[in-house]
Amino acid sequence: MIQKSTIDQVFDAARVEEVIGDFVQLKKSGSNYKGLSPFTDERSPSFMVSPVKQIWKDFSSGKGGNVVAFLMEHEHFNYPEAIKYLAKKYGIEVEETEQTDEQKQQADERESMYLVSEFAKEFFQKKLLKTEQGKAIALSYFKERGFTNATIEKFDLGYSPDVWDAFTEEALKKGYKLEFLEKTGLTIVKEQKKFDRFKGRVMFPIHSMSGRTLGFGGRILTNDKKAAKYLNSPESDIYHKSKVLYGIYYAKQSIAKEDNCYLVEGYTDVIQMHQSGVENVVASSGTALTSDQIRLINRLTKNITVLFDGDAAGLRASLRGIDLILEQGMNVKVCTFPEGEDPDSFAKANTKEEIEEYLAKNSKDFISFKASLLVNEAKGDPIKKAEVVRDMVNSIAKIPDQIQQEIYLKECTRIMDVSEDVLYSSLAQINAKNTKGGTEKSSQSPRNFEVIKQPKEVKSKVNRQFELERNIISLLLRYGKEQDEFEEYVYREDQDNNLELVLEKHEAKVYEKIFLDLQEDEIEFTNESFKLLYEKIIYEFNIKSDLKIETFINELTPDQASEITAILMAEEKNILHRWVDQDIFVKPKTELEAREVSDTILNLRLHLVKQKVFELMESAKENIAEHHQEILEQVIEYKKLEMNIAERIKRVL
Repeated sequence: MIQKSTIDQVFDAARVEEVIGDFVQLKKSGSNYKGLSPFTDERSPSFMVSPVKQIWKDFSSGKGGNVVAFLMEHEHFNYPEAIKYLAKKYGIEVEETEQTDEQKQQADERESMYLVSEFAKEFFQKKLLKTEQGKAIALSYFKERGFTNATIEKFDLGYSPDVWDAFTEEALKKGYKLEFLEKTGLTIVKEQKKFDRFKGRVMFPIHSMSGRTLGFGGRILTNDKKAAKYLNSPESDIYHKSKVLYGIYYAKQSIAKEDNCYLVEGYTDVIQMHQSGVENVVASSGTALTSDQIRLINRLTKNITVLFDGDAAGLRASLRGIDLILEQGMNVKVCTFPEGEDPDSFAKANTKEEIEEYLAKNSKDFISFKASLLVNEAKGDPIKKAEVVRDMVNSIAKIPDQIQQEIYLKECTRIMDVSEDVLYSSLAQINAKNTKGGTEKSSQSPRNFEVIKQPKEVKSKVNRQFELERNIISLLLRYGKEQDEFEEYVYREDQDNNLELVLEKHEAKVYEKIFLDLQEDEIEFTNESFKLLYEKIIYEFNIKSDLKIETFINELTPDQASEITAILMAEEKNILHRWVDQDIFVKPKTELEAREVSDTILNLRLHLVKQKVFELMESAKENIAEHHQEILEQVIEYKKLEMNIAERIKRVL
């Protein structure tokens, strides 16, 4: 168990904007930061980070919380893992009490697989750098590839000895269970025999965006034609090939800084580019590019440059990956290297400046690249040219932004020497096919926008009590410990025994004012979530005299944390709506207004009284004879109270 002093140090040191900035590209927005949601597929930012409040809110998924909550949601850490990750990031020594055997057994399956993978990485590194066989065979291979010691260490490269069970035996000796060695794919078990999957290979660990070891790629060093040149870890609970990009952990900050990501094919391409100084590079780990991998990049930048080998076989087939990128609303460029070169060899032979200059000069927009590639194939053949045009328009149809579509169509018209109307007509047909229930042909040009009358939206009835209870929680969170002078109009008898409204003033802390007023009226929250939050908040103030959002929020359930962040980030949501662009100015709530507290409590009282009157009236309808007079007398008394409260609200306002 981690000591409380360590946890306190971590919370004091951790900056939510710095930690989240490692995973999401954040842009300054006033005193806050905004970016694309890392939890949903979106094209407009709805993810807000508040450095002042040290919390974040994702308005698209509803999730929110503090820095630890983000790591638990995004990286699937448990609480201790998140604390340790932050401690490592900020150089804090973790003090923890010794775990019992029972606690060790309770570690979940995923964590056990992570631990096995971490051990494997260290084992392979040791065999590479500290054994004669490793130095002679594997280290020599890496040196021949041009990798320096610093690069080998940075990418955690290693070596799996050419022995059937070297790793498996060592792992079992260290107490790691065979069950997890098999589940991670590091050990293959067949008919009571167990042997290493990566026997006799140089090892490339594959990391998550946060740096955890998920799996491995292994390259064979012999000329055995029966064995695969590259071998990857199989799919597991912690490793999903389609959701991982090789090098993303090392490249994420550079990608966000450069606002561009270079996409290559192999491990050595990534490593060599990094060694040359170009660090915003990732690889698809030998698999066909997937939507999940693209979304991973989309969190950091909207711009991808795909790098192809100069003599890449099946280049046309590779272009299918570009269509996937376009579907995600991203900007795509393509660059090919000179014939016989690939990113690895080109980076090895050139300086950082030369590489950057070459990429800048030779990166083409996807439409220009695709056109130049396909037009050469269709020279002098009208039928092939028609196929090329159709292929181009198919790609343009993938783009979700209509303005971009129009620009690319015009460019396609220029390159292919085909009339604009024909291209628009072809695009309309493709869109019609892709639309559910759409017709094969469209006689109208997509440039003529139809105004479609929308049906009247049915407005949902506002739950007044829900809003008032929510507002009370908001006041407690924002101003709970602040002290102010409260004015309240109360009824007092004068000398003639007549009731009159009298202004009374008294000083109190906000939480005291709310707590005492609600207790006086014996008001209880009807919303169960708000009721629990209210009790927790009042407890914090009464017992600790303070409420620290960053620690308090971590004691809540995910639903409660989501509600808290939604309340605290309400102003940030207004920024996302860009009301200012529509000349609507929302006044920020930065200072306590005492009347807002009084007004909220009075309105809650008024609402409850009105509700009671309604219930009594409904009861009177059902009891036409019995208790009818008694009910009506109660209604009259409550109506008087309703008028009194309404008068007090009017005075307060």
